[in-house]
Amino acid sequence: MDLELRGKAALVTGSSRGIGRAIATALAREGARVLLTARGAEVLEATAAELRAAGAEVATAVTDVATRAGAVEAVDAAVRAFGTLDILVNNVGGSGGAGAFDAATVEQWASVMDRNLMSAVWCSQRAVEVMRARGGGGCIIHINSIYGREYATSAPYTTAKAGLTALTKEMAVDLARHRIRVNGVAPGSILFPGGSWDKRQKADPEKVAKLVRDELPWGRFGTPEEVADVVTFLCSERARWVTGATLPVDGGQGRAF
Repeated sequence: MDLELRGKAALVTGSSRGIGRAIATALAREGARVLLTARGAEVLEATAAELRAAGAEVATAVTDVATRAGAVEAVDAAVRAFGTLDILVNNVGGSGGAGAFDAATVEQWASVMDRNLMSAVWCSQRAVEVMRARGGGGCIIHINSIYGREYATSAPYTTAKAGLTALTKEMAVDLARHRIRVNGVAPGSILFPGGSWDKRQKADPEKVAKLVRDELPWGRFGTPEEVADVVTFLCSERARWVTGATLPVDGGQGRAF
């Protein structure tokens, strides 16, 4: 199936490792030009070098999209590199160790909201300006979580992800007049080297093995590539009538209807 992504200009935030890296790789394999972003230059450039060696056209921007200035710079870097922007994937997130409502600090609330919700707002605002200026059309994907629609143990994280679910629908309806589609992808527990589940598994393998038995119907974690495949489809013309949706990619882990 031709996803018609060849030559498209894409920005994937938080794309030096894990889910973001897998998304950038999948888009590049379909022929898209991809701007990679991260806060750390060394791993980012190593990822870019691997993709270039495989024949991909990629550029990089070292920036923190959890700040408004950093988010604007990421979008502007993509426009400088490719002349336009067709696809934005807002991937940056994470709980940052914030816990229950009565334990999370003011600083944790602000940090988690900025990373998971406001980074998507700030990147999307600038991306929409670019897309509208060139006559409309485009695709925005928010990487959410199954905990954007059901209980998790981190109040700030759940709240931010629920807000991202609402933002996805609002943006999709509002931006349809500009032919900009907006969707969310909600992964379950995803395992990759250096990720949060990798660290938990190494710290307490018995506890994590029990979680896998009790909570994951397929008896395993998901992979970044399984999330990336869904994102890539949603970015394509084959999903042209899909907008405003938040699609779980969780192997049945989520319990919400």
